[in-house]
Amino acid sequence: MFDKFNDECGVFGIFDHPEAANLTYLGLYALQHRGQESCGIVASDGVKLNRHRGIGLVADVFKNDSVFEKLPGRNAIGHVRYSTAGGTDIKNCQPILVDYHRGSIAVAHNGNLVNAPELRSDLEKRGSIFSTIADTEVIIHLLARAECETLPDRITEALKEVMGAYSLAFLTETRMVAVRDPNGFRPLVLGSLDGAYVVASESCALDLIEAEFVREIEPGEMIVVDKDGLKSYHPFEKRTATPCIFEHVYFARPDSTIFGRQVYQVRKEFGRQLAREHAVDADIVIPIPDSGVPSALGYAEESGIPFELGLIRNHYVGRTFIEPQQSIRHFGVKIKLNPIREVIAGKKVVVIDDSIVRGTTARKIIKMIRNAGASEVHVRISSPPTSYPCYYGIDTPTRNELIASSHTIEEINRYVTSDTLGYISREGLLKSTKCSMGETTFCDACFSGQYPVKFPRLNCKK
Repeated sequence: MFDKFNDECGVFGIFDHPEAANLTYLGLYALQHRGQESCGIVASDGVKLNRHRGIGLVADVFKNDSVFEKLPGRNAIGHVRYSTAGGTDIKNCQPILVDYHRGSIAVAHNGNLVNAPELRSDLEKRGSIFSTIADTEVIIHLLARAECETLPDRITEALKEVMGAYSLAFLTETRMVAVRDPNGFRPLVLGSLDGAYVVASESCALDLIEAEFVREIEPGEMIVVDKDGLKSYHPFEKRTATPCIFEHVYFARPDSTIFGRQVYQVRKEFGRQLAREHAVDADIVIPIPDSGVPSALGYAEESGIPFELGLIRNHYVGRTFIEPQQSIRHFGVKIKLNPIREVIAGKKVVVIDDSIVRGTTARKIIKMIRNAGASEVHVRISSPPTSYPCYYGIDTPTRNELIASSHTIEEINRYVTSDTLGYISREGLLKSTKCSMGETTFCDACFSGQYPVKFPRLNCKK
């Protein structure tokens, strides 16, 4: 809530189930936190691909039963989107579906290609015509130009030209393919349901449809599913995995298991580590809901300070609303959060959240807590200072908009008007995560500025 980063995207796919489109809808519903701008489903009946997509939330875009009558078949993929690359426009909604000389193919993409502008420029010079501004379409054009005979080889040839983050689901008339980039930036899991194979960005989507969690799709792995079953390939040069640490900090749902760990438990450990690193004499610990709750529980357990719900979140706030001009100060914050004065008044309060981005919202929330009667407000953040933008699928502000890029922690403390401010250390964050994916170094470029995949300077956010 302290100026959140925008979520990225979520993908879902299921092969060989009689209710493929309906289950994909449910899977997207579970992944709604990963993207709220648009969504879509492409289904295959074995002969033809059909699509429905739209701007808005999953329940709104697929609110009529008649929609699913237009999505027949036993195979489907779906996508929820936040525009990390490409604007909010129906033409940029995914899955992207195209017809080309080898048939039809649809693709859903979570991530961001750092060399997409260069590839797009080169493809346009060679005659390609783009219908969207999404970097995902670059993959489609590269795939269409690939001369290999088999679909897995064509996808491999195309993906060897791109740089960056991608967890992808492809669907043709008769096949589903799921691929994760060699760095494994974004999560992707494999499940099974009544003999059908399922892929999803997070395991919480498997839980909703009561599918069995099989395993995570490995970095650099390609899964191909057709009438003969599932085959696994590792067509890319092996690298040290660099999964995104911010998935554990904020993006993934707490009930998901990603990168070998259960997210809720990891976030509680962040809170425990915060308490060890930044203890304070206080009366209560309160989270900024909802993302701050697990870390606040961990902080309370480790410190012995009671946990309270001092702020209540309105879960029914839409993405747009009519805002009064001057009649209600800090309206944007107050419509989302409301303090419980009886809990806060007269108390020394520890406020737990996952990050501070620009600092403007943090300042407003702290003022609101003080107005509710808090005698002291101590802010604790379960990630290190965010000083650098992300290029791998998170829509972050430019660097000069990130308060930690130009201010010390004490300067940020004074700006947001807290009594004290403490961030978890980078070392403490990584120690708390303890990834069980084998040879792994988390990508924490948003904290360290150390980017595991380099990118063209023209694509940098200044």
